[in-house]
Amino acid sequence: MSLYPLKFSPIYKEKVWGGRTLEKIGRTLPGDANTKIGESWELVDLSTTSVSGGGGGSERSVVNNGPLAGKTLHELIEQFGKDLIGDLPLTDDGNFPLLVKFLDANEHLSVQVHPSQAYADAHDDAFLKSECWYVVEATAEGCIFKGIKEGVTPDQYRKAIEDGNVEELMIKIPVKPGDCHYLPSGTCHALGAGVLVAEVQTPSDTTFRVYDWGREGRELHVEQAMECIDFGPCNVEEDKRSHVAGMFTTVTRLVTCEYFVLERVKMSEGYEQEIPYDQPAVWMVVEGDGQIIMEDGSSTSFTKGETLLIPAKMDGAKVKMNSDTVWLETTFPQASPTQLA
Repeated sequence: MSLYPLKFSPIYKEKVWGGRTLEKIGRTLPGDANTKIGESWELVDLSTTSVSGGGGGSERSVVNNGPLAGKTLHELIEQFGKDLIGDLPLTDDGNFPLLVKFLDANEHLSVQVHPSQAYADAHDDAFLKSECWYVVEATAEGCIFKGIKEGVTPDQYRKAIEDGNVEELMIKIPVKPGDCHYLPSGTCHALGAGVLVAEVQTPSDTTFRVYDWGREGRELHVEQAMECIDFGPCNVEEDKRSHVAGMFTTVTRLVTCEYFVLERVKMSEGYEQEIPYDQPAVWMVVEGDGQIIMEDGSSTSFTKGETLLIPAKMDGAKVKMNSDTVWLETTFPQASPTQLA
């Protein structure tokens, strides 16, 4: 069987801070208008999850299109190997090395931090979680909290946690659609109310909460967090961007780190181009629609709000735009991918 562009059933997570903004990008959400959907796990292959994050146990994305529908991502890796993932190194557990989500913050998320390298090395059940946020929707008041103000000491921050005034020591950054911020493990942060982001991250959901805006009933992890927080200077600016522009295509490099590369690809209506990859890529479509046409003439359509995994081996495949289209494209520096440009 030949591989084709793969879509997966979203795994929705109810969160106290969630909302219904995903409906604006074409999603049919579970529950009624009062059901708070905070996360949509778009692509996941985790052997274990935290109780507060993934709900405990394993979490695997399941294909929902084409003849491979019903198969998990993990099963496909075992079945197709390099045809699916090329030379991409898997995690120590043999899992796909990326977790992709949408986050919808109707209220502020908790102020939190993910394990530092030193903490992860010392604790078998803790894993790095470096991530980036691309802003898809934002209200006029939309913001993020990224890092702790310069000069704040651990003792001062601990007292702020005890006194309930953590916000005063955090760096607050207004955001708008199209903004992108990288948050390496160890960065104290929170997604602000009124913001919908696409999140690309290393495959972990280990999170330590330090402050939850007065909400009752959710566990805090102050001691673990204090071991992990980076109190050094924080890069509050967006990463420097590079552009490659042609007559019908613009590729903007948003984030480059040791774990993944994130680019924004914009193609004009009617444009058609061969897909040149020899390694996997993940597309999150944020505007427009199009189709991927295989060598045998079969096609896979895509539209705003959808996520696709592009296999490493799809000989002769090409992409065609039905309208002006923008997607976020994640590739892997370890796999030395060929860029679409």
